[in-house]
Amino acid sequence: MKKYKNEILFVLGILLAAVIWNLELPSLPEAGQRTLALSLMTVLFWASKVAHPGYISALFLSSLLVFDIADPEAVFSLWSSSLIYIIIGAYLIASAVKSSGLGERIAYNFILKFVNSYKSIIFSIFFLTLILSLIIPHPWPRSFLIMSVMAVVIDSASLSKNDGAKIGFAVFAFSVPVSMIFMTGDSTINILAVEMSGESLSWLGWLYQMGVPALLASILTLLLFLKIFKPEKEVNINKEEISKKLKELGSFSSKEIRMIFWITTAIIFWTTDSFHGIDLGWITLIIAALMGMPLVGDVLEAKDWANVPIGILFFLTAAVAIGRIGSSTGMNSWIASVILPAELPANIFIFALMIVLISITMHMFLGSVIAVMGIAIPAFIIFAEGYGINPLVPALMAYSSIALHYVFPFHHLNILVGIGENNGMYDNKTVIKFGLPLTAVIIIVVLFQALWWQVTSLI
Repeated sequence: MKKYKNEILFVLGILLAAVIWNLELPSLPEAGQRTLALSLMTVLFWASKVAHPGYISALFLSSLLVFDIADPEAVFSLWSSSLIYIIIGAYLIASAVKSSGLGERIAYNFILKFVNSYKSIIFSIFFLTLILSLIIPHPWPRSFLIMSVMAVVIDSASLSKNDGAKIGFAVFAFSVPVSMIFMTGDSTINILAVEMSGESLSWLGWLYQMGVPALLASILTLLLFLKIFKPEKEVNINKEEISKKLKELGSFSSKEIRMIFWITTAIIFWTTDSFHGIDLGWITLIIAALMGMPLVGDVLEAKDWANVPIGILFFLTAAVAIGRIGSSTGMNSWIASVILPAELPANIFIFALMIVLISITMHMFLGSVIAVMGIAIPAFIIFAEGYGINPLVPALMAYSSIALHYVFPFHHLNILVGIGENNGMYDNKTVIKFGLPLTAVIIIVVLFQALWWQVTSLI
């Protein structure tokens, strides 16, 4: 049975779509019912990993066109927005930072100055993640870069397998909340959340509204980690090995110097987008393009385009399409009427608690962060819009609930990519041990958002 798991789930997904397609749902328009059938089939395929998400997404997008549910402009609307291009540019910039050696140099220097014990290793991972989130606008390459440095620390300190796994898990676990502090900390889901709200938010606007709640989430995650994962024995770090690695990098190369210039330029333009009015997507894409030009760039090469994952871009396109086509066909309104109460709770904290509990429950079963965002955020927005609540409130609450949540590795790609001895060195048990109590942190953070946004006048 296990051998044919994907085949069985593939057939079950098609049968699920066929049943929903032919059900009698008088309160749901025909186009909405067809969208619901295809969407649930797609989410089931994503959650159970019957195939690469790119292929699943391509099937969903083409099905919307074949069955004449929506036109190509609506189905592929993401490609006419700046979101897709900030993601492409972010992958290219992340590739350049890694290949130039600049990120590695920063990490080694930081460790030599500040790391002396197990706790200082954990704190260094936290602060390196925070610092590098400004210059590497995607969590995966950032985490693998830090992990490559931590592998040297683990070896030089002769840590046990268990302690090494704890340090590896810290690298990937901290990437989850820290990526939420800056808008470009995760140029995929952060900007996707704003896009799904239908509102606009500048880089500084994100920092103002989300920076403090995300920082709280990061600090609580750090404290929870130190509480749960303690070292088996005292850690003594051989800094000679770290110094050796730093010396091997040599003096600053011309490529690193150009990298510093372009990253500084990017940060300046990202943080001042509310003043100059240029969209983050076009800034990121232009800077990535200039990095690949002769004379002024020569930082990116032709092979770096291979680091832009077309399958993930299709995945994002499908996730956005579920929300947008679901809205235009009436699916989102129907889902909101089914899963949400008839009236908005009078207390904003009860409203926040409702969002976090429903979002976590959906994510627990469906697994995919982006897929659940595509279903939950539009439904919460429709539910709240009749009460005059800014769409950013339910969108960012749902986003925070889903993006911070995981119990098993498949719940979050930031955690999943680090599984295994050759990556972050940790296993499923480590993730579950941390993920279960992490749920309390998520609830605290979303309730704090309800308070913080009254201070910032978002509510």
